[in-house]
Amino acid sequence: MADNIPSEKPKQRKADTAKLDEVVAQARRQRESREQDYRAQSLKIHPWVCGRCAREFNRENLQELTVHHRDHNHDNNPPDGSNWENLCIYCHENEHARMIDADAGAALSGEASRDAKATFRAFADLKDLLAETEESSDEEGSD
Repeated sequence: MADNIPSEKPKQRKADTAKLDEVVAQARRQRESREQDYRAQSLKIHPWVCGRCAREFNRENLQELTVHHRDHNHDNNPPDGSNWENLCIYCHENEHARMIDADAGAALSGEASRDAKATFRAFADLKDLLAETEESSDEEGSD
C-alpha cells in the first residue's frame, strides 16, 4: 500500500504557493504604502487631536492617533482630507464597533431589508385548495 502513495508533492503546488506568497506580500506592501500616504497627509492637514474625545497628541504618543475614513472606504483618499478624521485608537475602535452594532440592529429590526420586495407567497395556492375542498364537500353532500 505504501508503494501507491507518492513521496513528493507535485511541483505545480510549490509554484502556486510561491506565486500566492508573492501576491500577498505585494498586496501588503501596497496597503502599507497607501496607509502611510494618507496617514502622513492627514497628520499634515489636521491637528494632532482626536476628533471625538479631544485628546491631544505629541511625537511621543503619535502612534496612538489613527486616521478614520468617514465613508469606510479606504480607497477614497481625497487630497483635501475631507474623508479623513483623526481619532485616537480608542475612539476609532468605538466608531467601528458602533457601525457593527448599527448594522446588526438594522438587520434584526428589518430596516436593512425595507427596499427588498417579498417574493414568497404563502397563500398563493390557497384559492385552489379551498376550491378543491368545496368541490369535494359538494360531491359528498350530493351522494
